[in-house]
Formats: sequence, structure tokens, C-alpha cells
Amino acid sequence: MFKKIAFLLFLLSSYSSIQAQILKDLDSLKFLKQLDKLFIDHDINNYSFRLFTNYKFKQFRILNDDNFKSRYIPNNKFGVGFGVASSKLLIDIAFNVKSNTDDITHRFDMQGTTILGKKNYVNFYVQTYKGFNVKNNYDEPFVFRDDIKSITVGFNYLHTIPDIEFSYAMLKAGIDKLDRKVYITGGFGAFSFYDYFTSDTDILADTSGDYFNEKAHIKRYNSAALGVLGGVMSVFKLPGDFTASCNIMPGIGLMYKHVTLHEGRYKPSNPVLLKLDYTFALGYNVERYYVSLIYGGGVYSTDLDFNNKYRFNVTKAKLAIGYKLGSGKKTYHYR
Repeated sequence: MFKKIAFLLFLLSSYSSIQAQILKDLDSLKFLKQLDKLFIDHDINNYSFRLFTNYKFKQFRILNDDNFKSRYIPNNKFGVGFGVASSKLLIDIAFNVKSNTDDITHRFDMQGTTILGKKNYVNFYVQTYKGFNVKNNYDEPFVFRDDIKSITVGFNYLHTIPDIEFSYAMLKAGIDKLDRKVYITGGFGAFSFYDYFTSDTDILADTSGDYFNEKAHIKRYNSAALGVLGGVMSVFKLPGDFTASCNIMPGIGLMYKHVTLHEGRYKPSNPVLLKLDYTFALGYNVERYYVSLIYGGGVYSTDLDFNNKYRFNVTKAKLAIGYKLGSGKKTYHYR
């Protein structure tokens, strides 16, 4: 009797283990199918190999109510590279061109955009910079500071009300399946970012005391923001195999800010942040080749109290030439 009970328990245990493994396999299969749906394009005619040159950077500035400003601009803004594109995924690998070999900005700058499903637009960026040109508008000498470091990490999310039927992401990949002359969609969403900069001593030059008050002499700045945004995305079919696109996304948010001075520290009392993201694109697409030119970025501005303000810009531009990997026999006719 004991052996029978033990055998039954063994069968039940084995059945449970097999059932759990089957459910696990089904979950894994479902996950793989979802990945396939989101990122894999099974039509070879939608794939292309591309060469490109790009221009991107993050700069920031300190300014006051007297219209004096100090700007911090990195070197080595240009790059060249190659990539592969489809209707669902674009992967570009870029190599930074160090045209200035004396004052080098050490950098990592990743900016990307994807569309999930039919209603979700996501833009993200991760940027670390060390070494900035310091420029001003009050006739003091420009200098390169290799002790200034900046880190920015953030994303923008837009949920559209109508479906995203076409976007500049497909324009970048050289896929022009346009049935109408104009596509417009829009919606609402959210954004968030972390922004930081630091220097060994004072971010302002020693000679700037006549133009800025003591609260602008910052050694370290920490901030985090969360906000809401709205946006409009549009694509236009132009004559002669040309396509244009324009995306505008303004937003407003709240920030936590902490400022460390050369002597002392404080937390700015005004938490409001204003921002504007934008993208403009132009594409030319024929049966085997395409060319795309894209310019975009974002402007973020907030108050530091004591008549001082802080602003940073994220900027990128890219010129790409693509060769389609399909048979070349598939064409699209516009209505």
C-alpha cells in the first residue's frame, strides 16, 4: 500500500513539474512572439544597409536677468558610421571624429527613438561629457575646461489618440508607404530625466564676478524632473519622391534641484521646468536607394533663484544614405 501511495505521489509530482515546465515554455514562447512582433520585420524588402554622418551634443548655460550668460559647449560633435534599418528597428553604429586633438571632449552620447504598437512613441537619451569650451557674451576670453563633467539621462513618452500610421522613424528607414499626402497624429504623455554637472572649483571663470552674483558660482548641480507633455507628429508627401516630417512636443514639469557653491549650498525654491522637443526631417526615396536628413533636439529651462537661470540643449542631426537589401521589384504606388 505504501509503495502505491508513493508511486501516485511521484506521478502527481512529475505531472506538476511537467505542467509547470509547459506553462513556463508557453510563457517564454509568448514572450518571444511578442519580441518578434515588436522588433522583427519578416519582409526583406523593408531592410536596408546605410552609411551616415551625424552631429550631436549636449550643451548647457548659466544666465541671469541682466542678459549675461556663460555657455558650455563640447568639442568633437561629429561622427560617421553605418547601420541596418527596417520598418520596426534601426541600429546605427557611429564613430566620433576627433577633429580637435588638443582639447578633447570625452563623451558617450546615445539617443534613440522607437514606436511601440500603434499609439506609443518613446524617445530616450543617455549622455556623459567631460571637457567643455566655456564661452560668454561679456568679452572675456574663451577657454577649454577639462574638469567640467556633465551627465544627463532621460526619456519622453507620447501616447497618441489616433494611431501612428506613419512617422519619421519609417522615413529614416527609407520606407514610404504613403497613401495620403498628409498624416497628422497627436496625444499626451510624460517625461522624466536626471541632469548633473560638476567642476573641480567654480564653473564660472575668475573674471566673471562683475557679471554674476555669488549664487551663480556653482561647483556642482544635481536635478531630477518629472512632467507631462503634449505632442503633434506629422508627415507630408512632397512632389518628386520627397517626404517631410515635423514633430513638436512641449511640456511642463516639476524638478528637485540642489546647488553646491564654492562656499555653501542651497536648494532653488522654484520647481517649475519648461521644455520643448522638436524634430524636422526630409527624405528622398526611390526603388533601391534613399537619403534622409534629420534635425532635432530639446530645450529645457528652469530657475535657480537669485536672478539666475539654467538651461540645457540636446541637439542631433543625421544625414544617411541607404541601399535597400530586397529584390528591388517591390514598388509602392501613391494614391
